[in-house]
Amino acid sequence: MDRPFLILQLRPERDASDAEYAAFLAKGGLADDQVHRIQLDREELPEGLDVSSYSGVIVGGGPGCVSDAPQNKSPVEARIEASVLSLMPQVSAQDIPFLGCCYGIGILGRHLQGDVSQGRYGEPVGTTKCQVTAQGATDPLLAGLPERFEAFVGHKEALQSLPSGCVHLVSAPACPFQMVRYKSNIYATQFHPEADADGFETRIHIYKHHGYFPPDMAGDLIAMCRAADVHAPEMILRNFVTRYGPAPG
Repeated sequence: MDRPFLILQLRPERDASDAEYAAFLAKGGLADDQVHRIQLDREELPEGLDVSSYSGVIVGGGPGCVSDAPQNKSPVEARIEASVLSLMPQVSAQDIPFLGCCYGIGILGRHLQGDVSQGRYGEPVGTTKCQVTAQGATDPLLAGLPERFEAFVGHKEALQSLPSGCVHLVSAPACPFQMVRYKSNIYATQFHPEADADGFETRIHIYKHHGYFPPDMAGDLIAMCRAADVHAPEMILRNFVTRYGPAPG
């Protein structure tokens, strides 16, 4: 692959970050030498980073919320948020291929001056029943996915309305804006396209004291995730890599 994909990770918990990274590689069909991984909790963005030098940008999830009051963000959370947001003018102006996963939909919404808040539409850790919209049915990143599918979620904030210029691709009853597209190549999902039962079990253990659920519910949540039929969302990652990676030589 001539140009790697840029993977930006926001999770300060090493086990969660490493598991997420492995999932991005596995579900996207990528190897280590086909990506540039930056762990923003411990690394600065390279000075003068040019996102057009990459095949695309993938932003992972994290425990922070862009809608938290500034005084409630830790220095690390504030720095991570500022780093990702600093790249969005390049991404949006040049319509750079971008896939923001969970936290990434908040980043895109904030960049577009949309309504991202914790007022409504938060979803507890578990699964949600997704529905592809009429516009989503013709989108290349949703090619091959069923009209209805389950996905893993767990978030405190959400888009409260569709930002100007965005197309609504996937909905769900408890949180309507599950996947959106801005311009032609900029995507974000509220659900986790990389997540499977093993990955979510890791996150449940790590984040059980972060306010997403009562800690004594961890065992029940793990059992629920393991019983769920979640396979379709990973196709979005594979479609993203296939669409925007260089064609085979």
